Amino acid sequence: MENVVGIDLGTSNSVVAIVEEGVPTVIPNKGGYKTTPSMVAISESGKRLVGHIAKRQAVTNSANTVYAAKRLIGRKWDSPATRTVGDSCPYTIVRGPHGDVRIELREQVYSVPEVSAFVLQELKMVAEQYLGSAVEKAVITVPAYFNDNQRQATKDAGRIAGLEVIRIINEPTAAALAYGFGKDFERRVAVYDLGGGTFDVSILDIGNGVFEVVSTAGDTFLGGEDFDIRVMNWLIQVFQERTGVDVRDDRMSLQRLRDAAEKARCELSSVRETLIDLPFLYTTASGETHHLQETLSRDQLEDLTRDLVDRTVSICERTLEDASVGVGEIDDVVLVGGMTRMPLVQRAVAEFFEREPCKGVHPDEVVGLGASIQAGALLDENPELLLLDVTPHSLGIMVHGGNFHTLINQNTTVPTSAGHIFTTVRDNQTSVKILVLQGESENATQNELLGEFILSGLREAPKGHVEVKVTFSISADGIVSVAAQDLETGREQSITVTATSGLTEEELQRLVEASQGYMVEVRASEEFERERQKVEGLVKEVDTLFPQVEGIMSGTSFGRDAIAKAQGVLERARREMKGNDLRALGEVTESLERTLNMFRGVVTKTNLS
Repeated sequence: MENVVGIDLGTSNSVVAIVEEGVPTVIPNKGGYKTTPSMVAISESGKRLVGHIAKRQAVTNSANTVYAAKRLIGRKWDSPATRTVGDSCPYTIVRGPHGDVRIELREQVYSVPEVSAFVLQELKMVAEQYLGSAVEKAVITVPAYFNDNQRQATKDAGRIAGLEVIRIINEPTAAALAYGFGKDFERRVAVYDLGGGTFDVSILDIGNGVFEVVSTAGDTFLGGEDFDIRVMNWLIQVFQERTGVDVRDDRMSLQRLRDAAEKARCELSSVRETLIDLPFLYTTASGETHHLQETLSRDQLEDLTRDLVDRTVSICERTLEDASVGVGEIDDVVLVGGMTRMPLVQRAVAEFFEREPCKGVHPDEVVGLGASIQAGALLDENPELLLLDVTPHSLGIMVHGGNFHTLINQNTTVPTSAGHIFTTVRDNQTSVKILVLQGESENATQNELLGEFILSGLREAPKGHVEVKVTFSISADGIVSVAAQDLETGREQSITVTATSGLTEEELQRLVEASQGYMVEVRASEEFERERQKVEGLVKEVDTLFPQVEGIMSGTSFGRDAIAKAQGVLERARREMKGNDLRALGEVTESLERTLNMFRGVVTKTNLS
């Protein structure tokens, strides 16, 4: 039976999970942790580092360590979010050839889907090691408020990593799946998801195996990173006031401050105040050193970040209005994401929803578990689990005057279809250009352009006399199709809207091939390491027996020859362990096993006699 995993590709941490014997289970990584930092680094030697090993060296290699890549995935270079990330991160972002965002590490430029693929590839290998077999398919979660380009970029990341992404599902929806899985109840649930980089809230009706999303909203640039930046900026200001030094241009100092801000923010979820101690934070050109030692209280943290929490509450309020649901109609509130451990967040949620949030889910693992449940349902074609999701953004076209005409409103259950009849706006107009847009602004230029096409061959006539019907369709997989038909002649033109991640098909194919080559190298390296450890163990056993065997066999020329050969085998083994020739190491293993068997036989025979 093939393996299909669920993956929560998070801003700060990622999770891979699978359903085993009907139970969703998070797969621990190589270090035994259930979450893997979504961090990627390139070492001085050019080696790729992912996860905890990348995080541990972030301070000393800050310019070549990427964190929070999810905040950039699928975004355009001229996006305000791109500028914000560029101003606060120690790594370098550059403009891509297609107006997308790229990241420069060690003089090599990477696309954001490629960097995200490094994390996914690590999770893929973790799952394969745990399961003992190949993993080629996955369900991957995304923030509910991601647009089509961001979703496509996530799919491309999966493809580069060697995964067939069989479904993209929203993070709050995945959390609700995990929360309601196996429970026989009917509940209306609000999922409040505040993670490392994004915020989502979804209202769902759960009952009899049906998970129906009623409404969803969010902010794809609001999360723990923003809280940490507030603390980091406060520390920078305090340090500058006391020393006269502005450390904003020192990458190592910025990375140390960022790590300290994150650590302090986490600690203040359980203590009232914490000490931030950074000795030798900055050294001037003249050699003068400056240290930072500052106490941050929970009250100060809440003052610094209260407006961020208030923004999440405003979005919750809008979501309930869109769903035409009152606070009193919500049965349960589920908290998702590491930021929901913050006491201010918990108080704000409890006050708004007028009830204490549920404590029965793990905020860091629940989304990955939900993704694995959806993966298992798709694999087994389980008819007892039905997921009805909604489109997070309105879809429509640009009309005369640059206005946006909505055909499918946000929070419409998919699959769905809708049409509208338009007329020509100029005399003797023989063609119309259809611009397909996604967003909520009445100004078409402020929304996301998904695609465009032209319907030509219209009859020449006074304006308003020729009618064109435009029809939008969205499949259960979120594929958008748009058709325009001349109602007089029946002539039709249509497109299937394919969102773009900023990568061409040629670039994608090249990255897929490079990823496959990397996997071959990694597996060969892992196999060599396993064989090296085996050889190391055999060498220790032979070394342990050597003095005893030498005392028994050194009295004859045959014995001395056997001992000399054994010494030669040991010397070769120590030499090959330092190399990288797997075949030679395998030959050494065989020689060591023969030598060890001979040594054991000599010792056993001597003891018996």
